[in-house]
Amino acid sequence: MMKPGTRITVTGGGGFLGRHVVAVLEMRGYDVFVPRRARYDLTEETAVRRLYADARPEVVVHLAAIVGGIGANRREPGRFFYQNLHMGTMLMEHARREGIRKFVGVGTICSYPKMTPVPFTEDHIWDGYPEETNAPYGIAKKMLLVQGQAYRQQYGFNAIHLLPVNLYGPCDNFDPETSHVIPALIRKCLEAQEQGRSEIVCWGDGSPTREFLYVEDCAEGIALATERFDGPEPVNLGSGVEISIGDLTTLVADSCGFRGRVVWDATKPNGQPRRCLDTTRARDLFGFKSHTDFRTGLLRTIEWFRHARLPV
Repeated sequence: MMKPGTRITVTGGGGFLGRHVVAVLEMRGYDVFVPRRARYDLTEETAVRRLYADARPEVVVHLAAIVGGIGANRREPGRFFYQNLHMGTMLMEHARREGIRKFVGVGTICSYPKMTPVPFTEDHIWDGYPEETNAPYGIAKKMLLVQGQAYRQQYGFNAIHLLPVNLYGPCDNFDPETSHVIPALIRKCLEAQEQGRSEIVCWGDGSPTREFLYVEDCAEGIALATERFDGPEPVNLGSGVEISIGDLTTLVADSCGFRGRVVWDATKPNGQPRRCLDTTRARDLFGFKSHTDFRTGLLRTIEWFRHARLPV
């Protein structure tokens, strides 16, 4: 357990997940520093050095990432690979040099092989190549796991690696060009309803399955791991509830009040066929279990977006 007042730097602390993690850590009494991109471009080594000199952290929680949905990953695979890899590698290397007590690397479910048996257990993470549309991003983030294990072996460096499943909740990214599936569906349904359109178009055929974790639950899991976990193995963070994209679309439309038709564009990719995690390790190692019912979390997310956005 860490003492109150421990200095924790949270990269990406102004983002969707980051602001929730910061809130949880501050509530626990830690001294949290959030580097802003205007001063600290973490893809530049000079900025990483400056961050450690300015913040003098004892613990680093690395959430910053270049992210997006399937469309964004298909358009810019090189940028997603290079910037995520470069940022993570430099942050951990300089954390080691500075004698940081703990480095919490937050990876992605996209690191798993495309055909991983369901539910995904952490032992399967090296059993194949990730789903092609987001493989560059997934592999770049998985290198944090490799680097952390190597540094633990050679230097005794305390680096851990967490694998959150797809997140949703208030403050998510609702940009139609870069958002993930739940915010994209919410926006489609609400805009169609407001504009009097009788249908929405969705990518793929609705058959893939996904698991979703409410963002506040994920923040709690990261805080628990930061406080209690010290080990080389990766750890899943999820809810354990699997739903098809087709059923998800029906649920979102119903929750938004959209009564129109859903048209599936099968010329667009489905992404990974199934995603659902085994979260036993998180429960056993640091006591994490999600507690937000999916429908409840979805309604909170819709309500937040209704009030936060500008009128269409």
